Amino acid sequence: MTAHIRIQATGESAIRVTGVSGDTEEDWRVVHKIARAVTVPGIDGVSCAIPTYESVLIEFDPEKTTLQAMHAIVQAVAGELDPDGPLTRSPRKFVVPVLYGGDYGPDLADVASLTGLSEEAVIAAHLAPTYVIRCLGAPGGSPMLDGPELPVPVPRLKSPRTHVPQGVVSIAGRQATITPAAAPGGWALIGRTPFTVLDLAAEPLVPYAPGDSLRFERIDEARFHELRGRRLTATEAVA
Repeated sequence: MTAHIRIQATGESAIRVTGVSGDTEEDWRVVHKIARAVTVPGIDGVSCAIPTYESVLIEFDPEKTTLQAMHAIVQAVAGELDPDGPLTRSPRKFVVPVLYGGDYGPDLADVASLTGLSEEAVIAAHLAPTYVIRCLGAPGGSPMLDGPELPVPVPRLKSPRTHVPQGVVSIAGRQATITPAAAPGGWALIGRTPFTVLDLAAEPLVPYAPGDSLRFERIDEARFHELRGRRLTATEAVA
């Protein structure tokens, strides 16, 4: 089964490959499979592949390969790819403890007011899903997740904060994430994890990858301080 894609040049040293099947889940799987396929040893000239929700940017060295050659490689990969097949890497499961509200989640009350829910209902909605990590974003490899089921999308702040501390758990639009490193940000902050997500001495810098699953677990302040500084690690592989 051939994957449905569109290939576009992005300057002289990159191409963008977009899934165009019309099925969001299929397009996500296709672009991540293409990203892995073009970065295996033996494909000369590829610098990196950066997959997102429905597209992947493939950067290459124009002194080692050409735009036409990369176009042909991607077409060949797409022609052999099974969009419905399993991911090439066994996904792992992560459990992230969160202390909600108060100083740890200062926007929780505003999210409750906006959605017409109680704060407890917002927390319950955030805890309910087992999320799939769709891609990695900024800052520091933030896990980008489909958001919790809320009555309306949560808008970004009109005035972004200049400093959001590491470990903050936030939502915006129909998405959710964790901030691995301190940075400015405009998402609604609803809680914080005591775990260290980004480790500059580790390889990779964050322990998860797209396709892994993640769920949140509520904790109290005493447990937060008990766990503070521990590194986030996978609990098990997903069968």
